[in-house]
Amino acid sequence: MKKIISSIAVGALALMGGAMIGGSPAYAAAATPTLVLSGGSTVFGLAPASIVATASTPGVVKFNVGGVVISGCEAVATATVTPFVAKCSWVPAAAGPAVLTGTLTPTDAVNFTSVDSAPITVKTGVPVQGIVSPIHLYVDTVLASGSTGVLAPRFGVSCAITSEFIVGQTIVFRVYGNNSDLGGAVMDSSNTASAYIEIAGVKDPIPLAYGNHSGVAFWTGVLKTGTTPGLYNTLGVISFKVTMVAKDQSTIKVLSTKLVARVENGKRVKDASGAVIYDRVSYYRAVPVTPILKGATGTWASNFTSTSQLTLYAVPKA
Repeated sequence: MKKIISSIAVGALALMGGAMIGGSPAYAAAATPTLVLSGGSTVFGLAPASIVATASTPGVVKFNVGGVVISGCEAVATATVTPFVAKCSWVPAAAGPAVLTGTLTPTDAVNFTSVDSAPITVKTGVPVQGIVSPIHLYVDTVLASGSTGVLAPRFGVSCAITSEFIVGQTIVFRVYGNNSDLGGAVMDSSNTASAYIEIAGVKDPIPLAYGNHSGVAFWTGVLKTGTTPGLYNTLGVISFKVTMVAKDQSTIKVLSTKLVARVENGKRVKDASGAVIYDRVSYYRAVPVTPILKGATGTWASNFTSTSQLTLYAVPKA
């Protein structure tokens, strides 16, 4: 009887030995989950951006921008059922690129480890138009009229808006401006002190001229390209900045309101008591200013996407 009991004890010890490694129990290593970020696109100064984190297991996500935790998104719980998604509402502090990351702390800390997402870079939108108040500018470029360049017979449609030119063609900058100091009036030769374009690699600024172009008026500046000495021939993106300076003003236009009699079919409208009905409407009135208002300066530099920047190309080889 003692022999049988001894055999059972030995077998039990043998089984226990199979579950021991170096005198310690063997446990399965905790798995590493996945965390993927998406979203984050918005326009500066408008609605917040929504950053979406998708995990392979439920948990809590910490969202970061530029390595700094986003306020209010320190610990956002994922959904408890698949897909395990957590969202962060982010208000960018500035326009331009930003790097977003996230850290997942799984609910099941025994079977899963914490994990960081791969970083994603998002670009918060900034307005294309000039932002130096009170002058607001917009600029485009067109091919000069007439045949220019060796490919003119095939690619020489004048006044077509384009950002791509070939060496030998003439680039015309078209500039449109409005001044809020003058009640939004068009910037023209009567109220503009100076207007010019500065181009990287060109010694002197290109002056802008205001004039009539087939019945419409705007500012223009010309950049001639070519291989002849003195012509612009640097291939690639053409970096430029437009500047307009308003004349000093002794009066400015101020937005006001006034009462105007309501008229229908050429007659004033009256109410039930016979009194004329008036509507309040807005208008601009000129107000003298002392001392004289210094003319504002407006600038415009292209911040289009790289594929639509003003670019000069070489003549294609045959």
